[in-house]
Amino acid sequence: MVRDVTDTTPPADGIVPDTKDWTWVVERPCPECGFDPAAVDPLAVGDTVRATLPRWREALGREDARERPAPAVWSPLEYGAHVRDVLTLFDRRLHLMLTDDRAAFDDWDQDAAALEGRYAEAEPATVATDLTTAGDRIADRFDTVRPDDLERTGVRSNGSRFTVRTFGRYLLHDVDHHLHDVEA
Repeated sequence: MVRDVTDTTPPADGIVPDTKDWTWVVERPCPECGFDPAAVDPLAVGDTVRATLPRWREALGREDARERPAPAVWSPLEYGAHVRDVLTLFDRRLHLMLTDDRAAFDDWDQDAAALEGRYAEAEPATVATDLTTAGDRIADRFDTVRPDDLERTGVRSNGSRFTVRTFGRYLLHDVDHHLHDVEA
């Protein structure tokens, strides 16, 4: 099921869909989490992703990993499942950017993915393992990026254009921002 992203009626899980365009974080610091895209070394994205994985495992190992801090806010478990899926999706997209001169990405409805993937019902230990695997996989792929790959492009279905450089920033913001969300 693909949900109309203009519909802000909370679904059965109580979460209002996030319809913000977050692409600005590739150019400006995020006032919510403090992420600064200017500080990202585009050839060290793999190491940076790997450095977040222990924090995710810790958050998912907490006693309260299944608890939402408020009815309309995801639990650490739900955020962890989302980040696992983001890492997997971004790995596929980075592969396209590195191998296809006209890389184009289909739309991904993160809210539909959460409902279909039953994030709230997942096992925290399984999500931690799967997130670590997905994180290692995309980190390994970013390790293959050479300086002459940094300006290769990919275009999202809404027209947002990324280079490998800005794509790494966008990914790192997502991972860091959600660590901020779960206070890890």
